[in-house]
Amino acid sequence: MKQASFDALPEDHWATDSPIAATLFYFPERPMQGDVDNIVKLVLDALARHIYLDDRQVERVVVQKFEPEHVFPFASPSARLKEALGGDRPMLYVRVSNDPFEELS
Repeated sequence: MKQASFDALPEDHWATDSPIAATLFYFPERPMQGDVDNIVKLVLDALARHIYLDDRQVERVVVQKFEPEHVFPFASPSARLKEALGGDRPMLYVRVSNDPFEELS
């Protein structure tokens, strides 16, 4: 997880101290045996002190699983989400935003 963020961010980036929102889309290779909420804490803990200073800054989390027969077409996916949709499974798509209210207005 942390290595993927190193690959996506500039070398000299700083962890933010601002409020954030996180979106997690999980694409398992077969129907899940566990609960989708079990991945949230692992992901947020992995991003702490690298993407943001403390997970208390996380004001909103959106989590959804997309099992093989339950993927729908996204209206305008980002390049990274397109990559996740077309890639090998299992795949975890993580998006962090510094605007916790961006999708609520």
